[in-house]
Amino acid sequence: MNNKFKKLNKTIIKCKKCPRLINFIKKISTEKRKQNKEEKYWGKPVTGFGDHKAKLMILGLAPAAHGGTRTGRAFTGDKSGNFLFRSLNSVKISNQNFSEKINDNLKLKSTYITNILKCVPPGDKPSNNELKRCSNYFADELENLENLKVIVTLGKVAFDNCYKIYKEKFDMKQKFKFKHGKTYLLPDGKTLIASYHPSPRNVNTKVITASMINKLFRKAKNISKF
Repeated sequence: MNNKFKKLNKTIIKCKKCPRLINFIKKISTEKRKQNKEEKYWGKPVTGFGDHKAKLMILGLAPAAHGGTRTGRAFTGDKSGNFLFRSLNSVKISNQNFSEKINDNLKLKSTYITNILKCVPPGDKPSNNELKRCSNYFADELENLENLKVIVTLGKVAFDNCYKIYKEKFDMKQKFKFKHGKTYLLPDGKTLIASYHPSPRNVNTKVITASMINKLFRKAKNISKF
């Protein structure tokens, strides 16, 4: 891990800027889910992970209550992550089709995975202030990923907040509308791609299918040129 990310990740893990979120994480980690009663939960803010020379970033909203908050790694140990990694493995972005725990030998090719919000919010509904406080960490991740070409946002909230950060930084006038598969050119030359979130509800109701997300990641790889 390079020094920039070491420093940033240390700051994220120690962050206590949002008392509501910190208290919720403690509650989850103490009460636990029935099938995880014997496990020790990570119970802290969750950093991004992957290749620090990445050309592709995959951006979600927040760690799952009993996924990333339990395992300490984004999209790890939950159903959304299982769906995502089957796709990433299928299009040769990851070396395996599952993401269960931190030491499961998962490797990503030229890809970095993170969330707009580093802590799980109650009901998956963060406040605007919580998103604003945490946005600095996302901005730092963007700055540290010097080779980044493409950002794939999973879900409308991740898409809207990524756009919001760019709008404030570059005083953008163009409006971006969320639509699965839609691509936009950002002011710094990166490409933003919108995707439905691979939540169990979206997968079960066929809002998003394996073929849809595989096609989207193939497009992201082509634009990124890796």
